[in-house]
Amino acid sequence: MITSLGWLFSFLPTRFKHLNLLLLLSLFNYSETSTIPVTGIKGGSVTLSCDFEAKDIDLRRFSKNILSCQNDECESENGRLFKEGSCDVIIKDLRLSDAGKYILKVYNDDGQTELKMYQLCIHDEISVKKGEQLKLDVLLVDADKVQHQSRRSTGWKEDWKRSEGVQNDRMTFRDGNLIIKNFASTDAGTYEVLDSEGEILIMVTVTGAAAAETGPGGE
Repeated sequence: MITSLGWLFSFLPTRFKHLNLLLLLSLFNYSETSTIPVTGIKGGSVTLSCDFEAKDIDLRRFSKNILSCQNDECESENGRLFKEGSCDVIIKDLRLSDAGKYILKVYNDDGQTELKMYQLCIHDEISVKKGEQLKLDVLLVDADKVQHQSRRSTGWKEDWKRSEGVQNDRMTFRDGNLIIKNFASTDAGTYEVLDSEGEILIMVTVTGAAAAETGPGGE
């Protein structure tokens, strides 16, 4: 509870940051004691479920409203977020950059305001041929660490940390991406991106692809 409230507190405007958590509790009703984990697959859809009877909602991310509804149906400007039912929010065509925390503010008919908080984790799969480049476009604004576990390992190895940079000798950092120039079978495995609280933002499964066969006259 304290962790969730502390995160919410960090998104308040500067003039409100002197308020303590007791005052925050007096301003809102909390429907959950912790952040709700939600998992989606890149390119798919996910639902931020809400069990209240309400028409008006605001969905916020990084202190910015990304969806506001004052009626039964509405969608975001980019057409990827829309309200369904009383207060469910659907995010479609999921991208890795969608991973992270969301706050749903629900305005009930009785004048009460409810908050629900979600942690969205995005899964993806990549197949790379031996010797080709592996590019991981996973360094989100709130990413703090990247780690991976090979198929033959039981432990996790740290690849990148925001405070220290690249930790893996086989990786380089370029244009905001983590890159392995010459992919080897030992690079296959599961790569996780975590935020500063240790919550998983992105999970990418990397497998080795078989090289294409060429015929007698092929190149």
